[in-house]
Amino acid sequence: MSDHDGQHDGQTVRSEDWYGEDLGASRFVSTTFIDVDLSEITTNGAYFEACTFRSCRLNSSTHRASAFVGCTFEGSNLFDPTWDGCKLTGSTFSRCTMRPMTVRGGQWLGVSLRGADLSKLDLSGIDLREADLSLARLTDTVLRDARLGLATMRQTHLGGTDLRGADLDGVDLSSATLSSTRLDLAGAVLLAELHGAVVDP
Repeated sequence: MSDHDGQHDGQTVRSEDWYGEDLGASRFVSTTFIDVDLSEITTNGAYFEACTFRSCRLNSSTHRASAFVGCTFEGSNLFDPTWDGCKLTGSTFSRCTMRPMTVRGGQWLGVSLRGADLSKLDLSGIDLREADLSLARLTDTVLRDARLGLATMRQTHLGGTDLRGADLDGVDLSSATLSSTRLDLAGAVLLAELHGAVVDP
């Protein structure tokens, strides 16, 4: 186990090399990571709350059943991470590299991905309710059976996006860019109604 295992509150970690560390089920609360190399780290049941990752590298990191609650990722490189059954509730990603990325289930409730490039990712089945996806690029992204209720999609790029089986309850697609977007019957009815059509049962 890593030297960083355990409970950490209110610390600032700056310019350190944690490459390949196994953080296991460590707990970090209100910790700020600045220019830290977290490439290829692994977590399993770890808990991060109100933490900030600024200009960090999380390339090829692997996270299993871990939680990042109310965290902020700023200008960080998340190239090829794996999120397996993770909880990212209320976290914010800005100016981050986020593809490629592997996501297996998990809860991304209320996550802010405003302006993020999520093109060609497989995000099937994840919980993105109340997420902010404004201006995000979801071109050719797979969102089959995803939970998108009340997600914000202002000017979201949905060209070639697979939304079949997705829960779109309360989602306004009127300003989204739609081109070859794949919808099931329920999604097609929603889109038609948004554009003023009256759909008879």
